[in-house]
Amino acid sequence: MISKVLIANRGEIALRVIKTCKALGIKTVAVYSDEDRNSLHVKKATESYHIGEAAPAKSYLNQEKILEVMLSSGTDAVHPGYGFLSENDDFARLCEKNKINFIGPSADSMNLCGDKMRCKEAMLKAKVPTVPGGPGLVKDADEAEKIANEIGYPVMLKSVYGGGGRGIRIVNTDQELQDGYETVTAESIAAVGKSAIIVEKFLEKTRHIEYQMCRDHHGNAVHLFERECSIQRRNQKLIEQTPSPAVDEAKREEIGELVVKAAEAVDYTNLGTAEFLRADNGEFYFIEINARLQVEHPISEMVSGLDFVKLQLDIANGEPLPFKQSDLKMNGYAIECRINAEDTFLDFAPSTGPVPNVTIPSGPGVRCDTYLYPGCTVSPFYDSLMAKLCTWGQTFEESRLRMLNALNDFYIQGVETSIPLYKTILKTDEYKNGQLSTDFLKRFGIIDRLKEDLKNQRKDKQLAAIAAAVMHSTFYQSRVKSSTVTNPRWKSRMDR
Repeated sequence: MISKVLIANRGEIALRVIKTCKALGIKTVAVYSDEDRNSLHVKKATESYHIGEAAPAKSYLNQEKILEVMLSSGTDAVHPGYGFLSENDDFARLCEKNKINFIGPSADSMNLCGDKMRCKEAMLKAKVPTVPGGPGLVKDADEAEKIANEIGYPVMLKSVYGGGGRGIRIVNTDQELQDGYETVTAESIAAVGKSAIIVEKFLEKTRHIEYQMCRDHHGNAVHLFERECSIQRRNQKLIEQTPSPAVDEAKREEIGELVVKAAEAVDYTNLGTAEFLRADNGEFYFIEINARLQVEHPISEMVSGLDFVKLQLDIANGEPLPFKQSDLKMNGYAIECRINAEDTFLDFAPSTGPVPNVTIPSGPGVRCDTYLYPGCTVSPFYDSLMAKLCTWGQTFEESRLRMLNALNDFYIQGVETSIPLYKTILKTDEYKNGQLSTDFLKRFGIIDRLKEDLKNQRKDKQLAAIAAAVMHSTFYQSRVKSSTVTNPRWKSRMDR
C-alpha cells in the first residue's frame, strides 16, 4: 500500500495532490526549485527537498535529481501532476525500474499514447473514428506540403510529441505551412526535447469535447463523462464546462463506449482523457489521449461527486474500481475558468512579479484551486496558470451566475489576469446559448467586445466619481447652511 507520495510538480496541482493524501493519512514529499522556495506546496507537504535552479530543465524536468530524492526520502510512489514529467515515458520507466509506484499509466502505454501516429493506428484498429490526414510521419516540410495539397487546406501540423496545445499549427497556404513547420518543430523540442510531425485535415467550426476515462489493473473500465473545452486561444483551453450543451444522453453513451474501447486499445490504466473534435455535422473524431490527470478535472469531480486523486491512488494500489458505469450519474452543471497571469491587451503576454494582496472567492458551489497567497510571486519561469476557478449549480444558469460573481470577487494585486476576458465571455448571448466552437474568440469578436466592456466600466467609474463628488458637495453645503441657521451663538461670535 502507498504510504508516502512524492509530487513531481509545483503550484496548485501539487497542493491538490497533498490535500487528498493528507485526508487519507498518506505522507507527502514536495520538491522545489530556487524560485519556489517560499511556495505553499513546500510548506504544506510532510517533507520538502530542494532540487535545483529555477529553469525547469534544472529542477522539475531533472529526472535523476527527482529520483535521488525519491530514494533518499523513502518514497514508495510518485504523482507527476500535469506538465513537466507527467507524460514522459522515460520517467515512468525510471520509476518502474526502481520499484517506485508511478501514479498513472505504464511506461509502455504512455509511450503509445504520446506517439500520436501509433495511437491513431491503435484507434483505427479499435474502430474509433479519427481525423483524416496523412499516412504517417513526414520527413520534412516539402512532404507535409504535398499531403496538404492532397487533402486540401486548411490543415493542422502536429508534433506527435506535443501536448497542451503546443506543437500544433493551423495553416492555410503553402507558405504558412513552410513557416509553421519550423515553429511546430521548435515548440515541441523546447517542451519535450523531440519532435516528429504529422499532417491532419483541420475541421472548421468544431467543438473540442473530451472524456474522462478510468481503467483499473483488473480490466474494468468506465468513462466519467464529458467536458466541453471549446473556448480556446491558440489551442490553449480557457474555459471548460460539463456537461456539454452539444451532448445528449444517447450521444454521451455512444461516445463513452468509444472511450472505453480507446482505453483498452492502448492498455491504459489509471485516469486519463480521450480528446475528440465534434464536427459541425455532429460527428466525433478522436484526436489524442492525455495520459495524466487533466487540468480541468475539478469540474468532473463536482458533477460526479468523486475525488479523482483518491481514485488514482486506489488504482495505483491495485484496487478494483468500486463502481460500474451504470452506477455513475451526473449531478448538476460545472464551469471552470483558468485564471492566467496574462495581459489580454498585449497579445496575452505573460504578466509576472509579486502579488502583494489577493482575495480568493468562496461560497456555495464555488471552488478555487490556487497557489496564490498575499506576498507570493508569479514566476516568469513557469506556466501562467495561477488558479482554477470552478463553480457548480443545479442548472447551467446557476453555475454561470455563480462564476460571474466569483470572478467579480477574485482580486489579484500586482499582475494582469484573464479575469476581465472571462467576464465578457460569460455575459455573451453566444456563450449562454451554447454556441461554442474552438474559434469562439475570433468568430464572435470577443476581444473587441472586451475592450468595449472595459471602456463602459471606465465611464461608469467616472460617472460614479462625479456623482459622489456632487453628493459630497451638496451634503457639505447643507451642513453649513444648517449650522448657520440653527446655531445663533456661533454666528454671534463671528459677528463680534
